[in-house]
Amino acid sequence: MASTESQQKPARSRRGTGSYDERRIKLAESALQTLGELGYARTSLREIAANSEFSHGVIHYYFRDKTELIVCCVKHYKTQCMHRYDAVVEEAATAEGLLAGFADKLVQTLTEEPSMHRLWYDLRSQSMFQEELREDVYDIDRGLEDMIWRVVSRYADLAGNRPLVGSRAAYTMFDGIFESALRDHIAGRAGAVEWIREQIATLIPALCSQSAETRPT
Repeated sequence: MASTESQQKPARSRRGTGSYDERRIKLAESALQTLGELGYARTSLREIAANSEFSHGVIHYYFRDKTELIVCCVKHYKTQCMHRYDAVVEEAATAEGLLAGFADKLVQTLTEEPSMHRLWYDLRSQSMFQEELREDVYDIDRGLEDMIWRVVSRYADLAGNRPLVGSRAAYTMFDGIFESALRDHIAGRAGAVEWIREQIATLIPALCSQSAETRPT
């Protein structure tokens, strides 16, 4: 018979096997819609269980608490988001084509998955108050920063230019633009899609400087 100590082992300490991690991902995917609709503060494990195919006991076995579940959900979703732009970067043959492809992907995720992005910003805000969230939020931010930097760097290569700012500054500007467009879209304000397209078309070129070879004489 298993001891009481082993039965109460925290979810974090049970990690390590492929099947266990795969199960966590399935649970996270089933919880995303509820989390996106209710947000961090209004969601409990019981609420998630009530809106999924899994029982509260099953969810609690794989996740110590709602914080661990929400972090897993957001990291899984954001990791998928980051890789959506890989093909745009790799397949772009011109600077203009890269701008158009990147803008299309941003508009798609803005309009089709606003609740998921809202959950991310909610979690990031909570990390200002909850220390246990900070490391995971930092890791997600760095992954998004790397993704934006790949886009900016590729644009500079295609245009024969060089970036004028570092990766952190570039990401901060893009993040602010996306969050602003997201707020407008969620609030039902007109023009969010057109506005973010305009910002992408002007910001990326503005972040890059013409090289000596491409400057007009």
